[in-house]
Amino acid sequence: MHASLNAKPSEEDPPKATNMRSLSRALEVYAELQRAERPQRLSDLARACGMSLPTTLRILRVLQDFGMVSQTDKSYRIGPAVLPAARSYLENDPLVVSSRPILQQLATQTGLTASLYTRLGFERILVARVDGEAPLRYDLPLGKRLPLTVGAAGKILLAAAPADELQQVVAAAIAAGHEDSSFTVDALRAKLPEDGVDYAYSSDERAIGVLSVAVAVPNRTGLPTESIALTSPVEAASEDALKAGVPELRRAARSLSSLLEGSVY
Repeated sequence: MHASLNAKPSEEDPPKATNMRSLSRALEVYAELQRAERPQRLSDLARACGMSLPTTLRILRVLQDFGMVSQTDKSYRIGPAVLPAARSYLENDPLVVSSRPILQQLATQTGLTASLYTRLGFERILVARVDGEAPLRYDLPLGKRLPLTVGAAGKILLAAAPADELQQVVAAAIAAGHEDSSFTVDALRAKLPEDGVDYAYSSDERAIGVLSVAVAVPNRTGLPTESIALTSPVEAASEDALKAGVPELRRAARSLSSLLEGSVY
């Protein structure tokens, strides 16, 4: 029998509501471990998640029971149970499966690295990539959590976002350490594409010497949640060369959107 995630529920809290809150807290701890670049101490996790040490420890013990978290000495990291889940996602998710031939064709036609990102809350995740002719200067593994406020692939997802959502994005980026405390909605708006421009461009934003251009994948149900990007080291392509690939990006995005019609996307 696994340990409880929280203390005994109060008389005011229905059992179902308490259970859902416990699950939400456990997933919050798990997400924080995913963001971390290195193993995390109990005190660091508790502080980042805004929880007490005892509550955080109980959550970690339950996650350890399921193999979702591993412990070395006094530090915690993601456990091996993530691998079967990742394999199932990469092999079965319609977005990933449908995008592979499209990204391959895009990379072949342009010679640039083609990547697909999906939005998760106030972050984006790299879910598929085909390398171009010139290797990038940094390692960007699949599943990496990245900010929406930095990089072409993130900014294009915010181009049509309303003011209240931009405010939430700014607050989340500051809380996650992606932006400093002086970052404002106006500063974010200044980074987004101008009205009428359907692509975003970035230079030296996430990594020095890296250029990127991205378009959103059309979504008929609302704001876009996926974007496709072309990326190159600065010595292998210019801004003009990257922007020349925008028509191919648009065609790729429309093709992917068409393939995904009728699915959960």
